This record gives sequence, structure tokens and C-alpha cells, in this order.
Amino acid sequence: MKFLVTGADGQLASEFIRSFNCSNHHIVALNKGQMDISNIDAVLKTFLHYRPDVVLNCAAYNLVDKAEEDFNAAFKTNAIGVKNLAIACKKHNALLVHYSTDYVFDGIKEKFYVEDDKPNPINKYGESKLSGERFLIEEIDNFLLFRVSWVFGEGKQNFLHKLSEWTKKNNVLKIVCDQISVPTYTADIVEFTLLSLKEGLRGIYHLTNSGYASRYEVSRYYLEKIGINNLILPVGSDYFQEKAKRPYFSAMSNAKLSEALKLSMPHWKDAINRFIKRITG
Repeated sequence: MKFLVTGADGQLASEFIRSFNCSNHHIVALNKGQMDISNIDAVLKTFLHYRPDVVLNCAAYNLVDKAEEDFNAAFKTNAIGVKNLAIACKKHNALLVHYSTDYVFDGIKEKFYVEDDKPNPINKYGESKLSGERFLIEEIDNFLLFRVSWVFGEGKQNFLHKLSEWTKKNNVLKIVCDQISVPTYTADIVEFTLLSLKEGLRGIYHLTNSGYASRYEVSRYYLEKIGINNLILPVGSDYFQEKAKRPYFSAMSNAKLSEALKLSMPHWKDAINRFIKRITG
């Protein structure tokens, strides 16, 4: 099978590349400079050249606060880009695997979100991702849509990396305690994506690690595990006056995917433990 991976510079694409380098699959990974998914001509030209069987769309605009001011940039990548890939996949009879977010939900349910819950984003980033979901479903039937949350892995565009950087500058860290979801490890996203492909799954699934936690709880756990003793204080979201509102409880249930694969998803603490083991050698 030929795999085409978009967003090659990002942490999720990098994890796929790492995984595929240990397998016999043929993979082409392209960054924005090599294929801008918001440009339909560029997408169609790339598909004509590589003729992929499966497209793993790891390209995303994930600057949540910046999206409030530059919605057009977020929409071009997170919505128009997905539509263009879906059009090309349909034309070339390829499977499109796309990754969305827990931020399509408003966070007021106070229970785990399931795939049938109605999305209602409360920020522009979430709106752009929901538009991408809708374009995907309108354009193609042969798709896998995975909603993920609080993704972390090797790279700089994740909360754990930022947290580590903050500890170098501040002895006391103030971390929000009223944003709750599920930290999810790129290695697990890759593993369960490939298992889903092997099982022939199609449709919408929530792909997260198990459990749930606040940003504050995640911070305490991670820093204690890596032996950093900065004082961590819980604060409310209003303390930082961020431009984009975040949902209160956006944790998603992975039960549908777990049942389909007949496997249990690892707990987020287990995922963080394995991540630390990897980066510390």
C-alpha cells in the first residue's frame, strides 16, 4: 500500500514516519511547502504523481488563540484543505484518514462525549475543525475520521514541551484547573490508526488514551515523573485572559473504537510514562 502523509513537519506526521521506517509500507510524507492542501491544483497534481492508496492527513492549523484573529488561515487548512483532500481521494479511489479535535464540543455535557453527540464549538479553531469534518462527510464515503485530544509526542507543539520550557523560567507555575480532557500520545494514535486500517474500519471514532485530567493534574504528574520540583498552583481559565475560550470538560469516550478493535486504550498516565522513557533514553 502507498501512504501519503500530509503535515510532515508536525509531531503526528513525524510519529507516522518513525513507525513506517520500521515497516515495509511505502510512504511519502510532504510538508506545506511540498503540497499546500488548501490549493486544490497542488493537491490534484500531487495525487496524480504519487497515486496513494491511503492519505493520512496530519496537516492542521492548531494555534487556538491566533485563530480568533486569523480565522481565514485556520479555515484554509482545517476546512478547505480537508475538502480538497477528500475531492482528490474520491477521484483516485483512496482512503482519507483525517484527525479532528475535542474542541468541536462545547464542554458543558459533564460526561464523556461520544461520537453521536452534537458538536457545538465555542472558539474559532473548533469551528474550523468542525467545518473540515462536514466537508469530509459531504465529499467522500471512504474515510476514517478520528477525533483526538491534547496530543503530545516528540516535538515542540504540545503542552508537555511548553510546560518543560516554563519550568526553566519560573519557579512557580500557575496552571489552569478548569480545562479537562484526555492527554493522548502520538505513538498510540499511530498504533490505533494502523490497527483500524487493518480491521477495515470506516466512519467517525474518538481516538484518545483512557481516563481524564485537568491541565493542572497533567502538569503535576508529568513534572513529578521527570523530577522537576517547581511549585505548581491551580488557577481558573480567567486568570490568563486567553483570546479563545476553551471547553470545561471535553473528554471523549474511546469505547466505540476499543470495542471495534477488541482492545483497551492505554491510560494517559501510562502513555506519559512511555513518552518519558523514550525521551530520556
